[in-house]
Amino acid sequence: MFHTQALTLFPEFFHSPMSCSIPSRALAAGLVSFEAIQIRDFATDKHHKVDDTPYGGGPGMLMKPEPVVAAIREARIRQPETHVVMLTPSGTTFNQAKALEYIEKPGITLLCGRYEGFDERIVDYVDEELSLGDYVLSGGEPAAVSVLDALIRLLPGVLGSSESAVLDSFTEAGILDWPHYTRPEEFEGKRVPDVLLSGNHAAIEQWRRKQSALRSRKRKQHSED
Repeated sequence: MFHTQALTLFPEFFHSPMSCSIPSRALAAGLVSFEAIQIRDFATDKHHKVDDTPYGGGPGMLMKPEPVVAAIREARIRQPETHVVMLTPSGTTFNQAKALEYIEKPGITLLCGRYEGFDERIVDYVDEELSLGDYVLSGGEPAAVSVLDALIRLLPGVLGSSESAVLDSFTEAGILDWPHYTRPEEFEGKRVPDVLLSGNHAAIEQWRRKQSALRSRKRKQHSED
């Protein structure tokens, strides 16, 4: 079983994503476990304060080290071999290769920030910093859900077809999946490519690889513009 945890101020954020579709089936089948740990439970003052103003001034608030580090330590007690990942814009960008790397571990704990981010000293207590991309979210929870979904679908036995995850976009370094079509053969004047109707599996495979390469090249050109 692959063990997952989220350290968060909003455990309820995960209720819906983890209770439907593929994550729900994986949980029910015992292929993955998930627990949301409330960071605020580890605050020691009477108001359960988890944030404070930054030294040197500036807008917003920062998450304090004491409750966050205590929550990380609790996560390691519950899952001693877990890989603790801080979700932050300064981290390595998440991709399919990183997802494949993570599922080889016994489990993962995702640390979700809020406000203007974390006290920098918290970095010393995590194993890795991870970013979903160059944009700003209201908190780490949406990023955590994306990471969890990407990991869960890669676990053996989760998807209906064992080939589905293998053939996903980006499973082969930087390569996008080819275009897919289903019935009807014609929709509003647009037909399914003839090669896919030919029954010639070698020709179909050649077409798919060519289309995959074209898509990937176009994406790279767009990212460089």
